[in-house]
Amino acid sequence: MVNSLTTPEPQTLKPGVKAPVQETLLTPRFYTTDFDAVANLDISANETEIRAIVEELRADYNRHHFVRDEEFKQSWDHITGEKRRAFIDFLERSCTSEFSGFLLFKELSRRIKSRNPLLAEAFEFMARDEARHAGFLNKSMSDLKLSLDLNYLTKNRTYTFFPPEWVIYTVYLSEKIGYWRYILVHQHMQEHPEYQFYPLFRKFESWCQDENRHGDFFKALLRSQPQLWKNWKARLWVRFFLLTVFVTHTMTVFERASFYESIGIHPRKYNNRVIQETNNTSARAFPLILNTNHPLFFWRLEQCWENNMKLAAIKNNKLPNFVKFFQRIPPATAIFWNMLRLFLIKPIDTEATRGTVL
Repeated sequence: MVNSLTTPEPQTLKPGVKAPVQETLLTPRFYTTDFDAVANLDISANETEIRAIVEELRADYNRHHFVRDEEFKQSWDHITGEKRRAFIDFLERSCTSEFSGFLLFKELSRRIKSRNPLLAEAFEFMARDEARHAGFLNKSMSDLKLSLDLNYLTKNRTYTFFPPEWVIYTVYLSEKIGYWRYILVHQHMQEHPEYQFYPLFRKFESWCQDENRHGDFFKALLRSQPQLWKNWKARLWVRFFLLTVFVTHTMTVFERASFYESIGIHPRKYNNRVIQETNNTSARAFPLILNTNHPLFFWRLEQCWENNMKLAAIKNNKLPNFVKFFQRIPPATAIFWNMLRLFLIKPIDTEATRGTVL
């Protein structure tokens, strides 16, 4: 069993409105980018596939899916204690992540519409999906007598600048890892309906198909840009982003292990499966993937988590700051060392097995 942190009692801005969690390395981030560079992307190398995916997005297969039916219209006061706190935390982080995607996609669509209408249309459709997801999650929080003030989030969260290349890598991975997170929970609930304590879980199958389509769009966009996959620099960046996403996912799952345990999911097995499936899926987009079968791969990921727990404990102790500074050095060094060793594991070349054209 993973030793998770106890989920703290929710803090509020005012009655019924939850205060956002403190921004850390593991909380969902808000992003901005170079909109002019995105508008100027030449997508002609893969335009046919991009247009096909935009047509799928236009069809909006889930437009009637996210409906709060009669099953939602009841009291949920019986969800109590750590289970309630962990579920609220899950809903908040998921809602914040979806809302972050909405803001980025909406701004991209608005800023590039006149210069790159096809990409603008794609971002508009994806913003529609993310807004729908965020709204549905926020409504679910309100069933537990809390909700997020999304306007407050928009104005008060820190926005991180990523160049378009980084956005393409990270959003592709976040959408694909999101797909596997949702579909594995859905499959688990199908096999063990006794853990389905709230009807949101019934929405996950169609929900994850939105994530999958978004990931397919970013895969097609990535493959339209040879500089993102067809040289040695791209290979280094791909390894870096795969690794950082997998380290962050491991830390997040283990930190919130109590939620997964509450729905009958073993956090370690779930984390490993999500990472393995996401890594394998990434072979369709990236020139290489990580060797998750290496005997020390998941052990080193967990060492990053263990040392991150030590950093959290140091942050919360009452010692003077100069003492904390020196206390942080060993666990921070250990995280860096384990990530470096993971980065240096020989990756799997995906281009060698499919040629240079996907």
